[in-house]
Amino acid sequence: MNVSLEQIKKLREATSLGISDCRKALEDSKGDIIKAAELLKKRGLELAAKKSDRVTRAGRIASYVHFDHKIGVLLEVNSETDFVSRNEEFIRFSSDAALHIAAMNPHYIKREDIPQDILKEQADPEAFCKASCLMEQPFVKDSSLTIKDYLNSIAAKVGENIVVRRFVRFQLGQ
Repeated sequence: MNVSLEQIKKLREATSLGISDCRKALEDSKGDIIKAAELLKKRGLELAAKKSDRVTRAGRIASYVHFDHKIGVLLEVNSETDFVSRNEEFIRFSSDAALHIAAMNPHYIKREDIPQDILKEQADPEAFCKASCLMEQPFVKDSSLTIKDYLNSIAAKVGENIVVRRFVRFQLGQ
């Protein structure tokens, strides 16, 4: 199927992916931009899953200080290469995640980080995980996404493993 430059341009604007990836997805979806975007997302998530065990040594430290200077956050987000850690979307994710931590006060990054004795004490372990684990919390700026969904969408776009390594949240009086 012949794909127009206008279709490729629209898909690139929507996904921020390369021309050849967009062209291939449009060809595979017979010119349907919505199906092509879904196809690219699926391919990207599959690629991110394959790369999830790769070493992440590059990255950045993001910080957030609340306007009243009573809450502050330091966050380390890692990627495989420094090229990705300088990517605009990676930087935005890091800043957004730091703001999210300040607002939502998670205690753990993921469910596997919760000590079993603490998890066993909970009346509703699933609800506790969703409230306490950063990756499972609804994103403060868009509750239709979890932080994990947001992170995976960035990883899919850049084609690298991205990991929230650690964070610390400070609050006066606590």
